[in-house]
Amino acid sequence: MNEQKNVILAIALSAVVLIVWQFFFGMPQLEKQRQIAQQQQQQQQAQPVQPGAGGTAQPSTGTPTPGAGTSAPPVPGQTEPSQARSREAVIAAGPRVPVETPNIHGSIALTGARIDDVALVRFRETVDPKSPAIVLLSPSGTPQPFYAEFGWVGAAGQAVKLPGADTVWRQEGSGALTPSHPVTLVWDNGEGLQFRRTITVDDKFLFTVKDDVTNSGGAPVTLYPYALISRHGTPHTLGYYILHEGLVGVLGDQGLQELTYKTMDEKKAVSFKVTNAWLGITDKYWAATLLPDPSASLQAKFSAGTIGTTKTYQTDYLLDPQTIQPGGTVSASGRLFAGAKEVSTVDGYDKALQLNRFELLIDWGWFYFITKPMFWVIDFLFQWTHNFGIAILLVTVLIKGVFFPLANKSYASMAKMKSFQPQMQQIKERFPDDKVKQQQELMDLYKREKINPIAGCWPVLIQIPVFFSLYKVLFITIEMRHAPFFGWIHDLSAPDPTTVFNLFGLLPFDPMMVPMIGSFLHLGAWPLIMGVTMWVQMQLNPTPPDPTQKMIFTWMPVLFTFMLANFPAGLVIYWTWNNLLSVIQQAVIMRKNGAKIELFDNIKGLIPKRKTQE
Repeated sequence: MNEQKNVILAIALSAVVLIVWQFFFGMPQLEKQRQIAQQQQQQQQAQPVQPGAGGTAQPSTGTPTPGAGTSAPPVPGQTEPSQARSREAVIAAGPRVPVETPNIHGSIALTGARIDDVALVRFRETVDPKSPAIVLLSPSGTPQPFYAEFGWVGAAGQAVKLPGADTVWRQEGSGALTPSHPVTLVWDNGEGLQFRRTITVDDKFLFTVKDDVTNSGGAPVTLYPYALISRHGTPHTLGYYILHEGLVGVLGDQGLQELTYKTMDEKKAVSFKVTNAWLGITDKYWAATLLPDPSASLQAKFSAGTIGTTKTYQTDYLLDPQTIQPGGTVSASGRLFAGAKEVSTVDGYDKALQLNRFELLIDWGWFYFITKPMFWVIDFLFQWTHNFGIAILLVTVLIKGVFFPLANKSYASMAKMKSFQPQMQQIKERFPDDKVKQQQELMDLYKREKINPIAGCWPVLIQIPVFFSLYKVLFITIEMRHAPFFGWIHDLSAPDPTTVFNLFGLLPFDPMMVPMIGSFLHLGAWPLIMGVTMWVQMQLNPTPPDPTQKMIFTWMPVLFTFMLANFPAGLVIYWTWNNLLSVIQQAVIMRKNGAKIELFDNIKGLIPKRKTQE
């Protein structure tokens, strides 16, 4: 009766594992597919937006500025056109300045002078190098506007004509914006103020915007410099709790601030009065962030709003006011990072611009002290091998070397425990109905022979932080995106694309489309290999005396095979290689300690025997 209860308990535990896995990993995948389909449907329908309904959230700080005598004005929100059009049509509709760098192709609209057209030409939507480039920023009026804007707002009670979203700037000279050729835009308000904007770009993803205002009038004018990043529509996110997607920034002493789109929908606005800050909006691999001067005092804000039925999200900052005396000129500078979150690039900007931990734009997580060094080691080995998959295999060998003494001790204890299996069986036979006495005798045996019954857990436990850090590296770093291995693995950061349920592609059938259980039917070749190696390793371990433990360990390779099927292929390859190394190490130690390796006997035991007729 007790054994039946233990079997039921083991099955129940297995079911709980699968349910939890489905909740945290299977359901987010289904939700992601649903959001993508919904987003495509919305783009096709191109729902009209009510004109004049206001723009993105209007961040009115309302905080008195020292010495200004008035409250700080709001950073302007933006008005959306009444009808969304294709991105290509909007870009072609007005005059623009081309942007051409080794990493970025796009343009700057002369109407509004926004940076609103950025495509990342080194990164493609799929592993096919001919697939479209990743589009990061898009103009207002497209289905998914996402843009940056710099400008000035006037002090309260001061009527000044300022450039806005509809202002048409004039380019001085000609030519595209390139790393070696800055662009200057000018606009005169006809009331004594001339605005001059110089935009430069480096060979990676950094725009620098310098605004000069000259006052040729007869009275002083007070203006506040501002910058904003606005995103219209809620983008689909992966939904994993280990990855932040949304509004982000390190705001002085307030530290890292990460607010999801859902949180912003609830809070509406969050304001900060800080120095040494940066802020923006991040996706998994891409981001657009404002990088003000670290010494500047600014009023920063995260906000959410609506235009008609479309949700909008904005990060912005307002600098201290500047008064332009008659005949005088004032200047303000700002920077925009709009690009891929490459580790070397982000770290380089962090150091060169003396920013406040800009490295945290990449979500290294709570285990930063493990995750980032793990990336450094893999990337260092990649420079030698030119293959991230091989680098992962070499990292596995290094990790096995680091934990070699501990693993050896654990495997030696397991081998010793296995050699005493006959004595353990005798104890069970002597006290078949007295479980307490069995445990007492077993503990005396362990103590007498210096056996650690939990030694077998250590090789697994020491893998947990390594496993998690490698998973994080594969999941968040763009360097791993579309990184090939060998054979059918063209992207180490994505799951093995094959599945046994359609004979690895021989049948024209996608098991993932099966309702409810589709996520469990994605079982590729590498997860199967991993499951086999894990089972082989389990056969080298001593048989647990408790039936429940025995049942759990028997089913564990099967559970892990299905669980890891949706993990990045690089992680499954790591686990497989680690299992193989562990099997070799454990077999050598067992042989050295005189323990019998019963692997082939266990395999034979799985084959049903024919009944012989007498």
